[in-house]
Amino acid sequence: MALVGSLHKELAETISVCRVLVVGAGGIGCELLKNLVLTGFSNIEVIDLDIIDVSNLNRQFLFQKKHVGKSKAQVAKESVLQFCPKANITAYHDSVMNPDYNVEFFRNFMLVMNALDNRAARNHVNRMCLAADIPLIESGTAGYLGQVAVIKKGVTECYECQPKPTQKTFPGCTIRNTPSEPIHCIVWAKYLYNQLFGEEDADQEVSPDTADPEAAWEPAETAARAGASNEDGDIKRVSTKTWAKSTGYDPVKLFNKLFNDDIKYLLTMDKLWKKRKAPVPLDWNEVQKLEESSDLQVESSTAGLKDQQVLDIKSCSQLFARSVETLRAQLCEKGDGAELVWDKDDPPAMDFVTSASNLRMHIFSMNMKSRFDVKSMAGNIIPAIATTNAVIAGLIVLEGLKILSGNIEQCKTIFLNKQPNPRKKLLVPCALDPPNANCYVCASRPEVTVKLNVHQTLVLSLQDKILKEKFGMVAPDVQIEDGKGTILISSEEGETQGNNSKCLSEFGIRHGSQLQADDFLQDYTLLVNVLHCEDLGKDVEFEVVGDTPDKPIEKTTEEPAKSITNGSDDGAQPSTSKAQDQDDVLIVDSDEEPSSSSTDVNMEGPNPKRKLEEGDESVPTKRMRTDPPAAQEEDDDIIALD
Repeated sequence: MALVGSLHKELAETISVCRVLVVGAGGIGCELLKNLVLTGFSNIEVIDLDIIDVSNLNRQFLFQKKHVGKSKAQVAKESVLQFCPKANITAYHDSVMNPDYNVEFFRNFMLVMNALDNRAARNHVNRMCLAADIPLIESGTAGYLGQVAVIKKGVTECYECQPKPTQKTFPGCTIRNTPSEPIHCIVWAKYLYNQLFGEEDADQEVSPDTADPEAAWEPAETAARAGASNEDGDIKRVSTKTWAKSTGYDPVKLFNKLFNDDIKYLLTMDKLWKKRKAPVPLDWNEVQKLEESSDLQVESSTAGLKDQQVLDIKSCSQLFARSVETLRAQLCEKGDGAELVWDKDDPPAMDFVTSASNLRMHIFSMNMKSRFDVKSMAGNIIPAIATTNAVIAGLIVLEGLKILSGNIEQCKTIFLNKQPNPRKKLLVPCALDPPNANCYVCASRPEVTVKLNVHQTLVLSLQDKILKEKFGMVAPDVQIEDGKGTILISSEEGETQGNNSKCLSEFGIRHGSQLQADDFLQDYTLLVNVLHCEDLGKDVEFEVVGDTPDKPIEKTTEEPAKSITNGSDDGAQPSTSKAQDQDDVLIVDSDEEPSSSSTDVNMEGPNPKRKLEEGDESVPTKRMRTDPPAAQEEDDDIIALD
């Protein structure tokens, strides 16, 4: 067989002419682009909306300090061309969810490789590749864990065939600018603790992100914002800790800066609030004047144990002040240059995170949480590790070579584990699963059933929270299957805007009604069966019938599998969790190849956590093991996205 380098001639020729789309130029994307050109790929297109931040430089090695504030996609292209100047690389500083990147765009490629950091974009690319019938290689990392999976229409499961746990990892701009879930505020509060009292980390900045790509869609404007945020100009920029020390850690000054001045600054970034509810600043003096009957007062829940009570705003502000004073005293006792280490079992530290996160939840119109709930969620943050990214990027290319060789049946879902199994293997390959016949994305007739109260659910909630947020549509059109084809929601701007504030029942939608939702960009149609229900839980607007809960399903194997936590938790790994809902990792001890659905992996990345169905006996002979108990104690990290 003729060889070109380490590849046989036919494969080398295919590689040299095939077009590949890489979605994402961050931690995995940088390694992947480098690997592709060194393997011989010469026609590559890369798309990424983000700009380079100084915190990226410790793991995204195509970028240097001089590149801060510039487009990741463009700089990655320029850096990779130094490895192979003859390569033809096109860079797009844009969102892959932009309508310009339609099904016809995806059909230009032989392979699509995902290196994304959020589920919405992953869902979208999954659907575009299904519609275009193009193989997709999905990937992701979380600390020391990683996963690579191949997706091919009609051959394998798609990215959405299995239910995903609630997201546990979040982009920095979400934490700093646009939190929408309590976990975002809890992560922010842990970052704040380290910025004020602990070891400062550029990855854990808490001030408003002026370079947020969503706040400025024009590349030039985005770069200008980033540049301005990294230059001194006439203002001497100081760190959060330096500023706090200059005030003597004055609780009132800290409160007003974090919950008033910074929030007012966020409000000047008006593009962020066109489709979101704007935050409401808090002023210390005004909060102290609040009475029990005040409209701004959030009633304190007195039921249950002390830690299970939800404090009101005034109580949170006072707890914040007391915790700051206590932590300041601890810092002084340690002497100059000392640092505190956050510990969820340290009362002042928990007081600080509980109060700061709840104040931020209130500002962003979220339901506040008890100390117990905050403590349950505060320990699940995972650092990004460059080596993990490099391993996963290499595996992506290897799976791509199998596809281009015409051997897709040889492809595997590959898990990178934190510790070797008894056979000393870190990498565990699993056979690809066939499509899920009940998948609401890739089934022949996608269909879901949703429980909701038709007298209370607004058309806008159906559009934003159910179709867009839950089912991942970008621009849905909805008609009622009433024999008349009544248009409920149109993707054409303004066409059905008057319907947004009306309840579903006003359009004749009742128990048993069926809606047809179309997303023409994704070439995707979903039938929605409506079940009217008046006794949904508190703060629950809707339920998807058949949805898998976030907590693990009990497994019945010869040797019960024990769950382990994945390292510490200080990144923003995708998730809001209860105490029992921590992400678990199930490590396969065998060199045999179990189905990927039977392997439990803790990460938002590739195929986040898959669970055995109750009664599934496909892997009864596989022995599972867990990490040593010490691994369970490492639960104090925060979430960094790759």
